[in-house]
Amino acid sequence: MSDVCAIRGDQGRAIRALLERIADKWALVIIATLHTGRLRFTGLRQHIPGISHRMLALTLRKLERDGLVIRTAYAEVPPRVEYELSELAVTLIPHAVALADWAIEHNPDIAARRAEYDEREH
Repeated sequence: MSDVCAIRGDQGRAIRALLERIADKWALVIIATLHTGRLRFTGLRQHIPGISHRMLALTLRKLERDGLVIRTAYAEVPPRVEYELSELAVTLIPHAVALADWAIEHNPDIAARRAEYDEREH
Protein backbone atom coordinates (compact mmCIF):
# COMPACT_ATOMS: atom_id res chain seq x y z
CA MET A 1 0.00 0.00 0.00
CA SER A 2 2.89 2.38 0.65
CA ASP A 3 3.95 2.06 -3.02
CA VAL A 4 0.49 3.18 -4.13
CA CYS A 5 0.62 6.11 -1.74
CA ALA A 6 4.03 7.13 -3.12
CA ILE A 7 2.62 7.13 -6.64
CA ARG A 8 -0.41 9.11 -5.55
CA GLY A 9 1.68 11.49 -3.45
CA ASP A 10 2.43 13.64 -6.48
CA GLN A 11 -0.72 12.63 -8.34
CA GLY A 12 1.39 10.24 -10.43
CA ARG A 13 3.43 13.02 -12.09
CA ALA A 14 6.80 11.30 -11.56
CA ILE A 15 5.70 7.94 -12.92
CA ARG A 16 3.88 9.52 -15.88
CA ALA A 17 6.93 11.60 -16.80
CA LEU A 18 9.20 8.57 -16.60
CA LEU A 19 6.87 6.35 -18.59
CA GLU A 20 6.42 9.07 -21.19
CA ARG A 21 10.18 9.06 -21.72
CA ILE A 22 11.06 5.39 -21.66
CA ALA A 23 7.86 3.90 -23.02
CA ASP A 24 7.80 5.86 -26.25
CA LYS A 25 8.26 3.95 -29.47
CA TRP A 26 12.07 4.17 -29.61
CA ALA A 27 13.62 4.92 -26.20
CA LEU A 28 13.85 1.38 -24.86
CA VAL A 29 15.05 0.12 -28.24
CA ILE A 30 17.86 2.68 -28.16
CA ILE A 31 18.68 1.83 -24.54
CA ALA A 32 18.75 -1.89 -25.33
CA THR A 33 20.94 -1.28 -28.38
CA LEU A 34 23.41 0.81 -26.38
CA HIS A 35 23.48 -1.85 -23.66
CA THR A 36 25.85 -3.81 -25.90
CA GLY A 37 28.29 -0.88 -25.89
CA ARG A 38 29.12 2.58 -27.16
CA LEU A 39 27.99 3.43 -30.70
CA ARG A 40 28.14 6.28 -33.13
CA PHE A 41 24.93 7.75 -34.52
CA THR A 42 25.26 5.83 -37.79
CA GLY A 43 25.87 2.60 -35.92
CA LEU A 44 22.73 3.13 -33.90
CA ARG A 45 20.69 3.72 -37.06
CA GLN A 46 22.06 0.52 -38.58
CA HIS A 47 21.07 -1.48 -35.50
CA ILE A 48 17.55 -0.03 -35.25
CA PRO A 49 15.54 -0.76 -38.40
CA GLY A 50 12.77 1.70 -39.17
CA ILE A 51 13.97 4.64 -37.11
CA SER A 52 14.35 7.89 -38.99
CA HIS A 53 17.37 10.15 -38.67
CA ARG A 54 15.18 12.83 -37.08
CA MET A 55 13.52 10.48 -34.58
CA LEU A 56 16.84 8.98 -33.52
CA ALA A 57 18.29 12.46 -32.98
CA LEU A 58 15.25 13.64 -31.00
CA THR A 59 15.11 10.55 -28.83
CA LEU A 60 18.84 10.61 -28.12
CA ARG A 61 18.57 14.27 -27.12
CA LYS A 62 15.71 13.49 -24.70
CA LEU A 63 17.55 10.51 -23.22
CA GLU A 64 20.68 12.63 -22.81
CA ARG A 65 18.65 15.36 -21.08
CA ASP A 66 17.26 12.79 -18.65
CA GLY A 67 20.74 11.50 -17.89
CA LEU A 68 20.20 8.09 -19.45
CA VAL A 69 22.54 8.51 -22.41
CA ILE A 70 25.99 10.08 -22.46
CA ARG A 71 27.02 11.89 -25.64
CA THR A 72 30.74 12.31 -26.23
CA ALA A 73 31.91 14.57 -29.07
CA TYR A 74 35.50 14.28 -30.26
CA ALA A 75 37.21 17.30 -31.83
CA GLU A 76 38.35 15.52 -34.97
CA VAL A 77 37.98 16.05 -38.68
CA PRO A 78 35.44 14.84 -39.48
CA PRO A 79 33.75 15.24 -36.09
CA ARG A 80 32.97 12.03 -34.24
CA VAL A 81 30.16 11.63 -31.71
CA GLU A 82 29.54 8.51 -29.67
CA TYR A 83 26.65 7.53 -27.41
CA GLU A 84 26.67 5.22 -24.42
CA LEU A 85 24.43 4.40 -21.50
CA SER A 86 24.89 6.20 -18.23
CA GLU A 87 25.14 4.27 -14.97
CA LEU A 88 21.57 5.34 -14.30
CA ALA A 89 20.36 3.78 -17.54
CA VAL A 90 22.16 0.53 -16.76
CA THR A 91 20.01 0.22 -13.61
CA LEU A 92 16.94 0.38 -15.85
CA ILE A 93 17.93 -2.67 -17.95
CA PRO A 94 16.73 -5.43 -15.55
CA HIS A 95 13.38 -3.69 -15.12
CA ALA A 96 12.95 -3.22 -18.86
CA VAL A 97 13.81 -6.88 -19.44
CA ALA A 98 11.31 -7.93 -16.76
CA LEU A 99 8.60 -5.82 -18.43
CA ALA A 100 9.46 -7.26 -21.85
CA ASP A 101 9.35 -10.80 -20.43
CA TRP A 102 5.95 -10.09 -18.86
CA ALA A 103 4.66 -8.73 -22.17
CA ILE A 104 5.88 -11.77 -24.10
CA GLU A 105 4.46 -14.19 -21.54
CA HIS A 106 1.05 -12.52 -21.38
CA ASN A 107 0.68 -11.35 -24.98
CA PRO A 108 -1.51 -14.35 -25.94
CA ASP A 109 -3.82 -13.65 -22.97
CA ILE A 110 -4.09 -9.97 -23.88
CA ALA A 111 -4.73 -10.79 -27.54
CA ALA A 112 -7.51 -13.20 -26.52
CA ARG A 113 -9.12 -10.59 -24.24
CA ARG A 114 -8.96 -7.99 -27.01
CA ALA A 115 -10.60 -10.38 -29.43
CA GLU A 116 -13.36 -11.13 -26.90
CA TYR A 117 -13.89 -7.44 -26.26
CA ASP A 118 -13.97 -6.57 -29.97
CA GLU A 119 -16.45 -9.37 -30.58
CA ARG A 120 -18.78 -8.03 -27.88
CA GLU A 121 -18.45 -4.40 -29.00
CA HIS A 122 -19.03 -4.98 -32.72
